[in-house]
Amino acid sequence: MNIEEIKKSRKLLKEWKYEVTPIEKGYTDKTLYINVSDNTIKSKDVPAEMKEKFVGGKGYGLRYLWDATKPDTKWNDPENEIIISGGPICGITQYSGTGKSLVVSISPLTNSVIDSNVGGFFGPFLKFSGFDAIELQGKAEKDVIIFIDGINGKIEIFDAPIDAVNSHVLAEQLTEMFADNEKDRKNVSVVSAGSAAENSLIGMLNFSFFDSKRKTVRLKQAGRGGTGTVFRDKKIKALVCKVPGVKGNLNNVVDLKAIMERGKIFNKEMRDLDDSQCKMRTKGTAHLVEIMNDYDLLPVHNYKFGSHPDTPNIDSNEWKRRFTQGIPDGCWIGCNMACTKGVDNYKIRTGPYKDTKVIIDGPEYENAGGLGANCGIFNPDYILEANFYCDTYGICTISWGTLLAFIMECYENGILNEERTGGLKLNFGNADSAMELIHQLGRGEGFGLMAGMGVRKMKEMFIEKGWGDADFLQDIGMENKGLEYSEYISKESLAQQGGFAMTNKGPQHDEAWLIFMDMVNNQIPTFEDKAEALHYFPMFRTWFGLMGLCKLPWNDVEPVNNAETDEPAKVPEHVDNYVTIYTAVTGKPLDKKEMIRQSERIYNFQRIFNLRRGYGVRKYDAQPYRAAGPVTIEEYESRAERYDKQMRDIIGIDPAGKSVEEKIKIVRKHREEQYEKLLDAVYLRRGWTKNGVPKISHLKQLGMDLPELIELIKPHQED
Repeated sequence: MNIEEIKKSRKLLKEWKYEVTPIEKGYTDKTLYINVSDNTIKSKDVPAEMKEKFVGGKGYGLRYLWDATKPDTKWNDPENEIIISGGPICGITQYSGTGKSLVVSISPLTNSVIDSNVGGFFGPFLKFSGFDAIELQGKAEKDVIIFIDGINGKIEIFDAPIDAVNSHVLAEQLTEMFADNEKDRKNVSVVSAGSAAENSLIGMLNFSFFDSKRKTVRLKQAGRGGTGTVFRDKKIKALVCKVPGVKGNLNNVVDLKAIMERGKIFNKEMRDLDDSQCKMRTKGTAHLVEIMNDYDLLPVHNYKFGSHPDTPNIDSNEWKRRFTQGIPDGCWIGCNMACTKGVDNYKIRTGPYKDTKVIIDGPEYENAGGLGANCGIFNPDYILEANFYCDTYGICTISWGTLLAFIMECYENGILNEERTGGLKLNFGNADSAMELIHQLGRGEGFGLMAGMGVRKMKEMFIEKGWGDADFLQDIGMENKGLEYSEYISKESLAQQGGFAMTNKGPQHDEAWLIFMDMVNNQIPTFEDKAEALHYFPMFRTWFGLMGLCKLPWNDVEPVNNAETDEPAKVPEHVDNYVTIYTAVTGKPLDKKEMIRQSERIYNFQRIFNLRRGYGVRKYDAQPYRAAGPVTIEEYESRAERYDKQMRDIIGIDPAGKSVEEKIKIVRKHREEQYEKLLDAVYLRRGWTKNGVPKISHLKQLGMDLPELIELIKPHQED
């Protein structure tokens, strides 16, 4: 069917009209609630206490999810929710990186709370339509499309006559369907997931934005934790939001002049300094590939190694050559970082879209590192094609890269073979079989279905079937709390080990990236120093998720005098920008201390939410040993000089005359002890018990001593 035929054939299931609440000081103080089981639609007032303590974005998502679910709610129960919320700063256009929203749900991978940040236009458009957040609950009997009409104040739920499910097609069709004309397409945003999200636990959500220069719809991803899987389990095919346009001061801020002044200064920094710093405008996050390789931090062969001689095949120079240059590549209006790079008119070689030309959004560093180096595949065309299919099928590229690397190591160790994989040769570097595995998951068949369960469930299945040694599988399966690791080697950075495994949701770099501070620059040498960093940086980065901000403008370009400041890692001038912008938007005073306290309230709430779910204590902060040190003889011998020197100089044991197996045991004992000491130091700094539970006294200091939280943590307090 063409678009006009689809329009005529769709069936309206529910219509609900409302008055569009104007935004005041960054908020509408309204939430849109939709239950697709019975098509209930209503507006909810945001209570004053919730606004004060939970702020917005991730905070609102956590609060609504807590209230909607029970401790034993499963991810696929109708009562599980998907909440999307920006924050008070989300949607301004006078400063870079202000178009983010946060997706919160109970994760199919972790069985606990997941949050995932995402760009694109939907978060700001939702706010401009009168709502600070949307709650999606229930399960529809058949696929539905939800339309938020922010122009006429109307919510509609349709059946979904569109055959397309994969996002690059579906987002284009729905944008065309709901736009009045070509010019109006920039005022429509679509949220969708693809066919693989239906067939796996690693499904992600695509948020669309219309690229006015390219005249095409593009996608940004809420990738982590399976939110796309929840979305499709609810039989939601898409959310569509439409606004009259974006202009001026839609957030109705208190002091627009102050925001514009800070934005002007930042834009000048981007123009003057980006080419000599991170080159975000020409390479995006892919600029990291060779940097990570040079410092032995690029994951290779399931995190066994940190570099590879073939890395130049997939480094940033290769991507710069392929990215279309000279286009303002922002995923929200007014962002001058322009890091959302894309490869135009790429001809697809495999799968259902073979021989069609598409735009590929990326690859980001994580895609080059995970889909490429971690799987031993240094072919840029494979990475581009895998990147495209992961996006349109609705697969988290970080989880996919990490779980595929795990599969490949299992294959090379005889845990898997062609009989068990249905004929696929999944050794490191096998791009053809790797691509076929993605297509299997997209079709919902074969070994692709097993891969789509994620590392944790694959480990459990392999152990149950007797396919491999349980301890070895635990050591090499790079997941924590059920979430796959993102693409950095943490072996030589104890702080980064904590930055991954001590996260509330699982090992994602958006909470703390401390490798250079710790390993390269040695700025945090003591346990106390590391604990302070593992307090400040996760709290600071949490704040972005409360506000609707992207973290990249914070430290991916730095003022020319930043190295001369007392705390260059914090980029104090940019921190001051954010403090100023918050007050300029909301009219509320804020300083750097209260910024961290705002985040601490939410961070501790999420930790207690994990406790409510049956987790949230020390044992769930354990890491797979490969995140800390060498598991295999091959691994040790690849860096033998380093490990032997550390054994002599740090552990105080002479490695001479010892077998590699003996040396691995010595290194392991030391590194595991160091990690336990780190846990002690971080818990103390965060105001938690030795078992990792927030102390009542700490919650009182934060003003977060809510009765339901105190009741939960009271049995876990120390004498």
